[in-house]
Amino acid sequence: MRKAKPTSSAADALSKQAVIYARVSSKEQEKEGFSIPAQLKLLKEYAVANSFAVTQEYVDVETAKQTGRAAFGEMVAYLKAHPSIRVMLVEKTDRLYRNLKDWVTVDELHVEMHFPKEGVVLSRESRSSEKFMHGIKVLMAKNYIDNLSEETRKGMTEKAAQGFWPSNAPLGYRNMTREDGRKIIVPDEEAAPIIAKMFEWYACGDVSTQEVTKKAHAAGLVFKKSGGRIPKSTVAAILRNRIYSGRFDWDGKTYQGHYDAIVPTELWERVQCVMDGRNARGAKKGRRDFAFSGLIACRACCCAVVGEIKKERYVYYHCTGYADKCQGKPADCRRKYVREEVLEDQFTELLGRLRFDDELLEWIRDALHASHADERREHEGAIRRLEVEARRLSDRIHAMYVDKLDGLVDMAFFEKMSNQWREEQVRCQREIDRHRNADKSYLGEGIELLDLARNAQRLFAKQDPREKRRLLNFLLSNCTWEDGKVVATFRQPFDMLAETIVETRNENTLGIGSQRVFEKWLPGQDSNLRPTG
Repeated sequence: MRKAKPTSSAADALSKQAVIYARVSSKEQEKEGFSIPAQLKLLKEYAVANSFAVTQEYVDVETAKQTGRAAFGEMVAYLKAHPSIRVMLVEKTDRLYRNLKDWVTVDELHVEMHFPKEGVVLSRESRSSEKFMHGIKVLMAKNYIDNLSEETRKGMTEKAAQGFWPSNAPLGYRNMTREDGRKIIVPDEEAAPIIAKMFEWYACGDVSTQEVTKKAHAAGLVFKKSGGRIPKSTVAAILRNRIYSGRFDWDGKTYQGHYDAIVPTELWERVQCVMDGRNARGAKKGRRDFAFSGLIACRACCCAVVGEIKKERYVYYHCTGYADKCQGKPADCRRKYVREEVLEDQFTELLGRLRFDDELLEWIRDALHASHADERREHEGAIRRLEVEARRLSDRIHAMYVDKLDGLVDMAFFEKMSNQWREEQVRCQREIDRHRNADKSYLGEGIELLDLARNAQRLFAKQDPREKRRLLNFLLSNCTWEDGKVVATFRQPFDMLAETIVETRNENTLGIGSQRVFEKWLPGQDSNLRPTG
């Protein structure tokens, strides 16, 4: 990537105005050294060194897993309203965004992004290889968030294994915290009796789900927060939910719950038999899974392209033909068909554009290793700080234990403070494990992403229809169809990878050679903007 350096002309630089963006994801990160003041100090010093005039500072203290951060949104609106300000200063990639939607939002602003801690400047003029490396970092940051979510899910699964419902209470129950701090669910005094009646009504076999819904409305069953009436679909889901019988399903397994059931197990099972019998009588013939249905839009009328079987063996795709929703578009597109094999050949050709040779793979891996060095140093620094904090807490507990033995503090105070500090120790260890796991997965996930792109064409040929559709959804976007021809674009960062592969092939064809092609992948400075030796 192009490395950040002071501008050569102060007069040119002074004409550039910039905004600053800083973010921490939680109070815990404040303790780990990612504080807002530290980020702002770095960015302001960088702005002075490069003669940027800072017009606005934006700060978020929240998670970037979901879009909608307040200051981030304000910054985007400000940049849209001030087209003359096209420079953004952010400490590093994962401070700016950790989800793909925000990446696209920033990309559409066409701003010049400076990441001082990574020593990188990215703009519209950057080469596709530079943009691809930036895209890899965004996906790695997203993977880091996904890993955190996975750790949360693991904790919830552990809680389920102990018999405690690990999420928000379903309708008919409410969440509460016991004296020992354990969060549990208990039957809701108002809703639980009505839900019990719903099972009794339906178990008789002479009332429909619609009739049970009406009876529930008459009895006063509503959503707790909104006060709105529950729809028929929710009633059907309640009647299917095992949780009301004292057992519950979580992550594909059934657990015995440590909470009060609303209905007896026998009643719940009788309701399932009634529902199964009705579904069996009205069951439809199994439907074939078409690989490309819902993946492609008709270019003529914007409607979906779907598959159907002709002569009981051939699969054809055609537009659904609801042309009335797109005024002024032709209405005869529904009469045009294309064989599934034709579409499959075209998708295979598209995925072939991501293929590259071993030499390019090795150079990209070298670039990933260089990028990983900064990430590893950050994780190692965080681990050291957390280990120091854990030792400090241990020393506190030991010192207070001595004070308790000497009669300087009473037993109640000792237990209160020692329990609090032990919880902090557990948090520190959890964060240490998280940083170690993230450090291990960063590089591996990046290389796996490259392997996926490189082998996409071969993988596509081997998959069943469902997996073909998933692979195409992951790699491609904006798939349209016109006169039997598929047009699609690669999702970021695979679009930059495809451009880089084309550049490489063209330059090799011209006899320029690999060395010049690959120079752009290698680092020129370290994260402190010092030349590498």
